Amino acid sequence: MKFKIGDLVTRKSHGNDIVFEILNINYDTVVLKGIEVRLVADSGIDDLVKVVDDIDPYRCDRELTERALSALNLDRSEYFYLPGRILHIDADSNYLERCIKFYSDLKVEAYGVNMEEDEMERDIIKKLEEYKPDILVITGHDAYFKSKGSIKDLDNYQNSKNFVKAVKKAREYESSQEKLIIIAGACQSNYEELIKAGANFASSPKRVNIHALDPAIIASSISLAEKNKSIDLIPMLEKTKYKTDGMGGIITNGTMYVGVPRWLKMLWEKKFNKKRAMITFLSSMEAEIKWKSFLVLLLKHIPLFF
Repeated sequence: MKFKIGDLVTRKSHGNDIVFEILNINYDTVVLKGIEVRLVADSGIDDLVKVVDDIDPYRCDRELTERALSALNLDRSEYFYLPGRILHIDADSNYLERCIKFYSDLKVEAYGVNMEEDEMERDIIKKLEEYKPDILVITGHDAYFKSKGSIKDLDNYQNSKNFVKAVKKAREYESSQEKLIIIAGACQSNYEELIKAGANFASSPKRVNIHALDPAIIASSISLAEKNKSIDLIPMLEKTKYKTDGMGGIITNGTMYVGVPRWLKMLWEKKFNKKRAMITFLSSMEAEIKWKSFLVLLLKHIPLFF
């Protein structure tokens, strides 16, 4: 059977368990990327089976989004909400696009940066200074090469070492795990080393593959959890595709401010479309410092009220 770039295939040697897209063909060797899982792999062309059935490659994305939306329980009659800001750094542009759509569907403020894994350590502080997030996601592709040896050795992973370096560098920018919440890793990543490096959440405790949206599910859950209240850890991890086999972490507080009255949103929509001008105006007011700081924070996030 002939194959071409873009074909959807499975691998006979792995029981046809994962659907891949063909990225490249080099004689008898094919480079594959998982449709659902964050996995890039090589395969012999003779091991491939073309997916001939009509499948919806993004059906699971929609199901995970619907599940996340249905779990929201926000009282919009009286309160307004300021979700935590997310910076999502991803080595895969397609996965990044899907995660940004997921955040958008949940009305969470998120900024996406496409960056190769080996560039993250070098550039991450610059991006943190630019976006000033409450939550940082560091992800892309990874794999544990069992044939190389110990599961504990970072040299036996495709990109775990790069993720660990990026987490450590981010902790130089902000050491507090309450002020900057970090979610790191990809398929089969060295979970223990990522947690030791300073991540609040990481993959993959059981060295399984993770879904493309799993880091975004954790990030959005924290963004939409009330500030200074501990997150119910197990139910949050259970929202991900592969649950606690794929993602784990430490008990962490939420990042969302809750406020009243809700009419402030309407006021903004009618009169205050120029956020920068209003912040400048507030800065010139001789108001009590705490009140002014609250208003500046409010105007900074107010487009996200929902």
